[in-house]
Amino acid sequence: MLKVRRSRAYTRWFGWYSRRQFRRHFHSLRVQMPPELPEMELDTPVIFYGNHAYWWDGFWSQLCAELYFRQNLYIIIEYAQLKKHQFFTRLGAFSIDRGNARSAIGTLDYAAERLLSPSARQNALWIFPQGKIEHVDKRPLLFFRGTAGIAERVFKKRESIYLVSVVSRIEYLEEQKPELFLSFGSPTLLKKSDWNGLDALTALMQTATESHLDKVKQAVVERRLDGFEVVVRGSESINRRVEAFRGLFGKGRSAGSEK
Repeated sequence: MLKVRRSRAYTRWFGWYSRRQFRRHFHSLRVQMPPELPEMELDTPVIFYGNHAYWWDGFWSQLCAELYFRQNLYIIIEYAQLKKHQFFTRLGAFSIDRGNARSAIGTLDYAAERLLSPSARQNALWIFPQGKIEHVDKRPLLFFRGTAGIAERVFKKRESIYLVSVVSRIEYLEEQKPELFLSFGSPTLLKKSDWNGLDALTALMQTATESHLDKVKQAVVERRLDGFEVVVRGSESINRRVEAFRGLFGKGRSAGSEK
């Protein structure tokens, strides 16, 4: 298993690099954030779980952690991918190999250890329980039980943990470049006394994520975007540049015809 080798310098650089990439490839990055979410108790660990529909998922998790939270970010990445891009271990990533049962169990143990480690910051694990990239509208969602397994391990030493649904959707609206929408749900404080087993929690997260995705899709379709804050605005796309040029050229012709 590849473990975390966090570096503050690498993290700062990656924050700059992520913004640069979002500005280059998107018209905007919009985030919907419940006001109570950044107010979570720092001594209670949190698991952010969501759909895995895009290559970009590892980028925006780090950016949101920087913008909204005071946290130690951890993120689980498939071993084969992290082996090729070990740089991400500097940002809080560690690996899972689902083809190796003993190694996978070790990853769940390690994840719980990270969530339980003493810190003045909140320990936060970002995980995509689908385990692979799938279309954003695929239904039903099928989650691996690893996320629930991590929560079960945390309960051996703690009485509660936060669970937060976070979903992403990329859409083309009125611009040449796409828009990236991120939506966070309200935090659910799951208590040890509420534990009903791995399957029950996995099913609960699947249902919550499907409902969350459907709500975001409907908001985008109906253009109800007031609840989304633009946190990164991209450079102007070609269509806007052409419109601006035509506007200037048209004004110039109008001014010349009046003389």
